[in-house]
Amino acid sequence: MANSEKTAAVAEIAEEFRGSTAAVLTEYRGLTVSQLTELRRALGETTRYAVVKNTLTKIAAAQAGVSGIDDLLVGPTAVAFVGGDPVEAAKGLRDFSRANPALVVKGGVVEGKAMNAEEIRKLADLESREVLLAKMAGAMNGSLAKAVGLFAAPLSQVARLAEALRAQREETAGAEPVSVDA
Repeated sequence: MANSEKTAAVAEIAEEFRGSTAAVLTEYRGLTVSQLTELRRALGETTRYAVVKNTLTKIAAAQAGVSGIDDLLVGPTAVAFVGGDPVEAAKGLRDFSRANPALVVKGGVVEGKAMNAEEIRKLADLESREVLLAKMAGAMNGSLAKAVGLFAAPLSQVARLAEALRAQREETAGAEPVSVDA
């Protein structure tokens, strides 16, 4: 590979790191071309899966300000550059590796934080961002409804008290005075 080609490759990988919310490093040894194509489809449109040279990736990661992955760049490496939800990409990798044990997740970087393979697996066990946001919105909605009830309760109690006093006053105004002879 000529020096200008290496420079261009490093620049491209560095740009992928900068433009991604996450990057997951995998070992793909033993996977066929058709399996790699299937993996790329499983990861979705927002994730780019690329086979990379370790030395060029180390340089590109340093240029992009990504740290903590140098130890993972050993052996044949491919990187899933995630443009969307990192949880969805981690789930795609997990599910594919269950069906194809030759794919080994080494670790990666999620939103600037280096993660090992176990942490990536835990990330895959999370629910998607949309589901978590929906649950949070539902919880907040329930809390707001309770708060409205709490704030409305004293007002309704005052209204009931006022009505009871009015009814009592009407009762006593219409009643004959009772004399007390002692």
